[in-house]
Amino acid sequence: MGLPPLAPLLLGALLVLGVAKPLWADLGFIPSFIHMSGPVVSASLIGGTEDVTVSLALVKDEAGLSPVPTCGTLSTEIGDWSLTVTPSVVRPEDVLEVTVRLKRGLQRCSSNGTDSFSESPCVVQTLLVSASHNSSCLAHLLIQVEIYANSSLAHNASENMTAIPNQVYQPLGPCPCNLTAGACDVRCCCDQECSSELIKLFRESCFTGVFGGAVTPPFDQLCSVPRAHRAPGWFPFLCVQSSLANSPFLGYFYHGSVSSRQHASSEVYVHTDPKDFSDFGYKQGDPVMTVDKAYFTIPQVSLAGQCMQNAPVAFLQNFDVWCITDLDVYQDPDGILTAKIKNGAMGGIVAPKVTYEETTDLDKFITSSEMLLSNGSAPRNVNVEEHYIFRWNNNTITEINVKVIRAEINGHQKGIMTQRFTVKFLSYSSGTEKETSGNPGYQLGKPVRALNIDRMSVRTLHLWQPAGRGLCTMATFKPILFGENAFSGCLLDVGVNESCTQLREKAAGLLDSLMQATHVAMRGNSDYDDLSDGWLEVIRADGPDMGADPPVSNVNGTCRDIPAQLRIRILISEAGAVEGIPQQEILGTEIRLSPVNWQFQCGLTCEDKANLFPLSASVQFIKIPAQLPRPLTRFQINFTEYDCNRNEVCWPQLLYPLTQYYQGEPYAQCVAKGFLLLGLPIVAMFLSNPWSRIRKAWNSATI
Repeated sequence: MGLPPLAPLLLGALLVLGVAKPLWADLGFIPSFIHMSGPVVSASLIGGTEDVTVSLALVKDEAGLSPVPTCGTLSTEIGDWSLTVTPSVVRPEDVLEVTVRLKRGLQRCSSNGTDSFSESPCVVQTLLVSASHNSSCLAHLLIQVEIYANSSLAHNASENMTAIPNQVYQPLGPCPCNLTAGACDVRCCCDQECSSELIKLFRESCFTGVFGGAVTPPFDQLCSVPRAHRAPGWFPFLCVQSSLANSPFLGYFYHGSVSSRQHASSEVYVHTDPKDFSDFGYKQGDPVMTVDKAYFTIPQVSLAGQCMQNAPVAFLQNFDVWCITDLDVYQDPDGILTAKIKNGAMGGIVAPKVTYEETTDLDKFITSSEMLLSNGSAPRNVNVEEHYIFRWNNNTITEINVKVIRAEINGHQKGIMTQRFTVKFLSYSSGTEKETSGNPGYQLGKPVRALNIDRMSVRTLHLWQPAGRGLCTMATFKPILFGENAFSGCLLDVGVNESCTQLREKAAGLLDSLMQATHVAMRGNSDYDDLSDGWLEVIRADGPDMGADPPVSNVNGTCRDIPAQLRIRILISEAGAVEGIPQQEILGTEIRLSPVNWQFQCGLTCEDKANLFPLSASVQFIKIPAQLPRPLTRFQINFTEYDCNRNEVCWPQLLYPLTQYYQGEPYAQCVAKGFLLLGLPIVAMFLSNPWSRIRKAWNSATI
């Protein structure tokens, strides 16, 4: 759907006159153009908003000429439209939230109240929101309004309650894909609100199955259903004579009741004292205890992604986590210097040795910061990183070293701080020996070992660890961990004067910095000094040629074949077991660059401002079987009706307890019980009356 003739004329006038250029402290609307299809839209006015007035005007097409925007008449209400301006919650002094709202309802749009869908727009207008200072225009927001009668759900709801049928006798709804009341749902051919003309547009792509309206499909056991192709002659042995209204989906919707939550009595005492068994030595996974019979805690991330400030440290379990903390609620950790930790022996105590380092790179850890200066405000220190190293010997802790990285901030500074916490357990005898990722196979969660034959400093593969505003220049690296699929990305600053070749080279260089390795270790203990010790060459799939000039685009500001996505695929498999523990190894690694076509985004004018180009990188571990699956026999291929995975009747499992499919008891025990059961009818047969007659007849015949 294109714009009406008035909108492009007004856009051209604004570009020629340059009235949309932010002249007051880089003032501007984001976005600068909105295509409005509902009764409410919002935008942000960013820049120096002090003493700035925002007004609303209705643009009219007079004799085919685009009017020149003026800011002499200031109004927040015009016709059926109203304008509200509120300060932003995050930065109220620099950002204003502008909301344009349609005051009247949409019921007056259609002349026929029974129409379910209007083929033409109900409201077609052009609005202009202007930001001015002393009657001087600073920025403009152009809104093209095209609202259909039933495209919005803002109309008054009917007071009549929907009659829900009894779910015991019929399904909940005859058309489950009808999700929007009073409007046509695309691809929902059973929607009664869709006209025949609209259904023709998506008839070939209608939803199928129960969601598409087939809530009463005929089932195989009906007598009226013809026999399926290649079905056995005896199926169905018995059939059901029933109407199609008796749907097999009855009962899929449970009509339950809601009960109020039972609050626990305040008099109930919950025993929360931690159990302390550290005097007899630690075991793997036991919480580290202090002399006060409390857990030694370090902030960690839960399975739900939340940061738990008082999470206990488990013995011999390493972790490396990032936590998000609001500076308003941040509290200095007290207890690192004075903590006394039980070492695992009777009466043994070990005290942490703490060293401090200072950092001045606040943008790496603090985002959305605000300086609230006041008289007498003193700076304060915050811990941005804490690294713990535990030395252990058998089941005791011999030494604890802590390195704390601090940053100095203003006493009243606000914002969000990113903290890093690491815990590593090392043997007391470990020194400068090289750390492995497994012995011999990889361990889950260990870094993937990599090598560059030209640059020996490369030791692993990396992904981005975004920080601050998410820019690539501020992002750090994090290693790729074995068996863990991951996705990361960052934003690249692109200037308006940069060429497509420069953008292509910058993007390729940033993506290539993640994959500087030429070889990947097959095992977790492959030797870096021996290339023949299980090192596999990295396969680089054919990507866009950075040296070749792509075809010139017909659209100004569009760059083709810009590398934007890096995909890393690693094949792994089990290569055996050591003492019953499966050993996993890498079989191959492939990297692939995916290009995109990207266009520089401008508002009403293209100024010397940078755009953000997103880059992404992902890693996927694909596990393949170490052995090929067992091939199907000729009997299984020709007689599929005996396949237990395809049919309800499974003849191979007729004597299920005596087959290999039964895993409830040992096979020898099942055979013994089977012979015992087989002996019972044999004994009964010998003691039965017919057998007595046969024995008497045999005796008389021998005499």
